[in-house]
Amino acid sequence: MNSFGNAPRSNDAESIKTSISNKLVYSVGKDPLTAHAEDWLRAAELAVRDRLVERWMKTNRAYDQQDPKRVYYLSMEFLMGRTFTNALLALGIYNEMRAALAALQVDMEEIINVEPDAALGNGGLGRLAACFLDSMATLGITGMGYGIRYDYGMFSQQIVDGMQIESPDYWLAGGNPWEFPRPEVQYRVRFGGHIEEIDGKPTWVGSHDVLATAYDTIIPGYATETANTLRLWSAKATAEMDLSAFNEGNYLGAVAQKNNSENVTRVLYPDDSTLSGRQLRLHQEYFFVSASLQDLIRRYLRKHDNFDKLADSVAIHLNDTHPVLAIPELLRILLDEHHQDWEYSWRLAQRIFSYTNHTLMAEALETWPVDMLSAVLPRHLNIIFLINAEFLAGVNEENGFDIERMRMLSLIEEGGERRVRMAHLAVVASHKINGVSKLHSELLRQSLFREFDKIFPERFTNITNGITPRRWLSQANPALSALLDTKIGPDWRRDLSRLSALHEFAGDPAFVDAFRNAKQQNKLRLSRWIEDHLHVVVNTTSLFDVQVKRFHEYKRQLLNLLHVITRYNRIIDNPASVYVKRTVIFSGKAASAYHMAKNIIRLINDVAHTINNDPRVGDRLKVVFIPNYSVSLAELIIPAADLSEQISLAGTEASGTGNMKLSLNGALTIGTLDGANVEIQEQVGSENMFIFGKTTEEVAHIRAYGYQPRLLYEADTELKQVLDQIRHGRFSPEEPSRFHGIFDELVSFGDRYLLLADYASYIATQDRIDEEYRQSESWHRKVIANVAGMGMFSSDRTIADYAEDIWRVKTLE
Repeated sequence: MNSFGNAPRSNDAESIKTSISNKLVYSVGKDPLTAHAEDWLRAAELAVRDRLVERWMKTNRAYDQQDPKRVYYLSMEFLMGRTFTNALLALGIYNEMRAALAALQVDMEEIINVEPDAALGNGGLGRLAACFLDSMATLGITGMGYGIRYDYGMFSQQIVDGMQIESPDYWLAGGNPWEFPRPEVQYRVRFGGHIEEIDGKPTWVGSHDVLATAYDTIIPGYATETANTLRLWSAKATAEMDLSAFNEGNYLGAVAQKNNSENVTRVLYPDDSTLSGRQLRLHQEYFFVSASLQDLIRRYLRKHDNFDKLADSVAIHLNDTHPVLAIPELLRILLDEHHQDWEYSWRLAQRIFSYTNHTLMAEALETWPVDMLSAVLPRHLNIIFLINAEFLAGVNEENGFDIERMRMLSLIEEGGERRVRMAHLAVVASHKINGVSKLHSELLRQSLFREFDKIFPERFTNITNGITPRRWLSQANPALSALLDTKIGPDWRRDLSRLSALHEFAGDPAFVDAFRNAKQQNKLRLSRWIEDHLHVVVNTTSLFDVQVKRFHEYKRQLLNLLHVITRYNRIIDNPASVYVKRTVIFSGKAASAYHMAKNIIRLINDVAHTINNDPRVGDRLKVVFIPNYSVSLAELIIPAADLSEQISLAGTEASGTGNMKLSLNGALTIGTLDGANVEIQEQVGSENMFIFGKTTEEVAHIRAYGYQPRLLYEADTELKQVLDQIRHGRFSPEEPSRFHGIFDELVSFGDRYLLLADYASYIATQDRIDEEYRQSESWHRKVIANVAGMGMFSSDRTIADYAEDIWRVKTLE
């Protein structure tokens, strides 16, 4: 018997088969003779969950006994993806589960594919957070994630007549077997009201409240007994309904307050083009940080009777600016609820918080109108003004009075509408601030936070992002993983630096053939999916040219499309001039209010329709837009890629992690010297990547001395042809003016992200790629060098750096 009252569950195939059979009948309530794939999946999930729970309980008991310093990772997004396969790999029972299901006459692949992705994130920010939780558990770091349990996630993307159409993504329709509701863990979160002076102290009164209820998900480490927790908050009303209103026939009014309260956790990133959307976003951000701070303080006070050890017991990490309201919330709790004094509380806060910045674009840094904060969170605004006054007074005392410096450093932006600068607040309150690539961290110190770096140079550091090899190689690419296991053993899953041993096989013809065959298996797998779901037939011997990421102008999917159209024109003008066949694959979502990005998606689909239906092109060129990009689709697409498009304008991408995933799976990168591309080049060698375009310094020079994109348009005949085709409706004959706006942005309105400045270099580099791809042996040597050089880009290395340099935590004994 184990300490939880039951015999430990065995992990052989027969024991797992018995567990599944029992779960199907007694938990799912289905007869094996009539059970569907979803029923078998649920039974298998519950059988796996039971095995995870034993590790989870053991870990939590160890935490309770050892009372180590804990990391609390606050993030608006956790893009977890599917859980079932990941849990099997963590437990080491993947093959046993396959055998158990086969014995029950159940196709494991079929049930895996009916599991929905957890809709808890959108892009790289959320996926990074998920990788970090995986690595914290794998390394034995005492960590806990805090976020929001969104009912509908962001949205489900459909493409209708080439356009992105959004619909709710109700990922919870069938329930979530991986979560444990905690109705007893509930906190009151306050909004609105005003401040009154009571007994000489500012007191927040007159608020309306929402309840935050916890839902816990197990985060298992790989090949370890450690299992951490992701705690997500769901909004509940303080009262279910107004019965008197209902009895009077006012049925809508009876539940209006309940609906308003629970809207807080309905949707990830509500459309913020409206005032109500922006207010809801603010409510979301405060809701989850308030519940999280109340929860972690309650946990701390179970072991301590004062706050003297708080900074030695708690590290709170802010994943971008969304959770920065945690800073005034901690101060509010200490000041108002536990009656600590200001100096003591502020010193604690500055030892507890750390902050990761994820953007170099000033307009992407979150700010909130003072008037809105005053209406929604009056006490927090009061605390922010206190922080600002003390901070600026200290700067002036140390450095002398300088009004321009004060304007740049102030937490309050005074020009026009007064706004609170959340990134400034994070910098002032955090003991460490990190960028996510070497280039990004340097640019943060030189540009966005230049004045802060002069005051707090010791606070700024770099920790380059990473990805978990368990999901992004072991799970996503079984064919390549099996090959690696035969050559270098399985330990690369815990120590990615072991991939460096592949260098010695780059000249081995048998290994190169096996590597090529693994890639071809992945291309066949993806091509079958494309044909089944999108009814497009692609040539699996063609070069798979992939750009999969959130749609934004700075990521320059449009530059990729300009090359596609250039290539199309060359095929039409002289078919013999294009000798390498390509399948160009796009996938990603545009924010619902981001009209330019949505128009680019429409243009991609219109171009795809034209090219794919032109008999003169045949299979020389295909363009595919895969809708509703998700973690599970990424696991399908990325292993099949031959070419990775990482083409953001230099100085705009903080790091990127898609570049790492694609390189790890054997795609060569075409990219600018932006984000982590710089460090990938250092690791794999410049001869094994295709770098093009202006550098960060050249971009700054172009902008400083006057950029005139129209001159480039008029001087380059191929570029002019492409842009004129877009402007005059070559790809939208039924509506010739449909893409006038795109032409104008590039030619007449400044080409903000310098697509035309980089076009010639990009096209020339694509031509060089065609030449390289024809040399199969040379191409595959480069591919193997990429995989072999990816060791430093494991999220295990990233988390080890955070643990040592920022959080100062040790692994669990």
